[in-house]
Amino acid sequence: MKFDFKEKFLKVKNVLLLAVLVITISCNAQSSPSTASVKDTYLKIERMIPMRDGIKLFTAIYMPRDTSEKYPFLIMRTPYSCAPYGEDNYNTRRLGPNRRFAEEKFIFVYQDVRGRYMSEGNFEEMTPAINASQAGKKTDESTDAYDTVDWLLKNIANNNGNAGLYGISYPGFYAAAALPNAHPAIKAVSPQAPVTDEFEGDDAYHRGAFFLMDNFGFLNYFDHPRKEPWKKYPSINNNIEIKDAYEFFLKLGPIKNANDLYFNNRSKIWNEYLAHNTKDSYWQARNIRTSLKDVQPAVLVVGGWFDAEDLFGALNTYKAIEQQTPVNNNHLIMGPWTHGAWAANSWTSFVNYDFGGNTNTFFQQLEFNFFTYYLKGKGSFTAAEASIFFTGSNEWKSFSQWPAPKTTKTTLFLGNDKSLQSSTQHLTGFDEYTSDPADPVPYIKDRAPGRLDEYMAADQTFASRRPDVLSYTGQALQQNFTIAGTLTANLYVSIEGSDADFIVKLIDVEPDGDQTQQLVRAEVLRGKFRNSFEKPEAFTAEKVTEVKLQLNDVAHTFLKGHKIMVQVQSTWFPLVDRNPQQFMNISEAEEKDFKKIKVRLYHSRKYPSAIEMYELK
Repeated sequence: MKFDFKEKFLKVKNVLLLAVLVITISCNAQSSPSTASVKDTYLKIERMIPMRDGIKLFTAIYMPRDTSEKYPFLIMRTPYSCAPYGEDNYNTRRLGPNRRFAEEKFIFVYQDVRGRYMSEGNFEEMTPAINASQAGKKTDESTDAYDTVDWLLKNIANNNGNAGLYGISYPGFYAAAALPNAHPAIKAVSPQAPVTDEFEGDDAYHRGAFFLMDNFGFLNYFDHPRKEPWKKYPSINNNIEIKDAYEFFLKLGPIKNANDLYFNNRSKIWNEYLAHNTKDSYWQARNIRTSLKDVQPAVLVVGGWFDAEDLFGALNTYKAIEQQTPVNNNHLIMGPWTHGAWAANSWTSFVNYDFGGNTNTFFQQLEFNFFTYYLKGKGSFTAAEASIFFTGSNEWKSFSQWPAPKTTKTTLFLGNDKSLQSSTQHLTGFDEYTSDPADPVPYIKDRAPGRLDEYMAADQTFASRRPDVLSYTGQALQQNFTIAGTLTANLYVSIEGSDADFIVKLIDVEPDGDQTQQLVRAEVLRGKFRNSFEKPEAFTAEKVTEVKLQLNDVAHTFLKGHKIMVQVQSTWFPLVDRNPQQFMNISEAEEKDFKKIKVRLYHSRKYPSAIEMYELK
């Protein structure tokens, strides 16, 4: 049976990026209004809105039929289609970010971004931002958002002069990209799981390591070449059959084979990703963080601790605004969600976490308050700057900033006998393992056609039993231990080759009969980027080298009786592509270039490998 990425993935819960994207972008269909009720309440029109360079963007506009008051615009700009097309074809899914928006009327606006679906122009991956001084007819996503809002204000009757933008994932990027030099009418923006820096931490690469499985599946669906506007994108290759992603990508061999066997150079973005495998000018121009300066609208950044795509994006969009816009109205919400799960009607559990109730109730009310207050002047928005859900203890906590203030740095050293130690006093020696690209460590125990979101919280016992994974475990905790904020691994390693990946996992070992090793946080660093993402450096064989890996932030309580575990490994497949373990351009590697190497991890007083975290009391 042929495996069609776009259709099949929609039928598998939490299987791949595509499933969640389509669910969140199209809006969860639960409690959907009928076509008749939407038609009774709204008039739908479609317009081609001109941009400053003459390109026109397809826009669907739902206007309240009740004209007794004026309404603000609530806008989502998307590369995933604002279908259904046709003024008589109404959106039977809910309008707006969540179901509470049915309680208040807005002028809902959906727009196909430049170069996608029914809009004119050429699509650019993560459109580079232009400087304000580069005025005239040069365009980016900020100017397209500006021109869209300006046209709406002048051409759509009964508006109150205010506009807001929101979006999840790629639409989250478009929301964030509207912030630099924003139109004065834009009063509130909510980037949710925004794609932010695709080389350091979002969809394409993580700390320089290519996310193979996600990008292969996504770009096959997303990146078919387009000569003119159209209502539906076909897949690049409809004949891809995947039953077991681990076996499929292992048989694929070197990453260069993807074009020969499947894409035939038809994916422009895939080729760009592989051609730009350092943080060169291509990626630097597409890092929206550097443009988030002098932000004027109120901002509500949203992310999920189990977001397998853009956890980095949410955390670092918030931080970039804080760092570059000293006087701001910037808020962060981090909940126990997968990618976009906060848009569902209910979210009460994940893997073996039970959150003790519907975590979406709190968020969706807050999101509703945010837009109604800033766009309509109704009610109030009194949320703390940072509203953070702590896994383990199932608590929402409020902070004046993030990372949380008043924390204490705690360092746990990887010790002898695979222990975790609080000091370097008794540290000696090293541990070693053999990293074999022909037998890479799976990212999750289960096999599936595509990526399983569950890996973000999955039991790691399967990995700890492998000889190519090192596991270090602390003593049972005598009291609850809560950590909040940054998480850094400082490793001292030596390798036989000239390059290697390093994956570090923080794990909560539960005192159940199985001693479940529940993943709390994990991240990868391609070793050659240990000192710079712009200028990779080879390792000197057998030389002890420091490798520092910044994991994504964490908010977690290790309960009394639990144990803390840290795992270290050098493959994470097929989530991450295989490193030949030689210093080279991996996109050009041949099968013969992939080498088995020994990796040593030191834990001595001279070379004290450790993980640093911040305790919240």
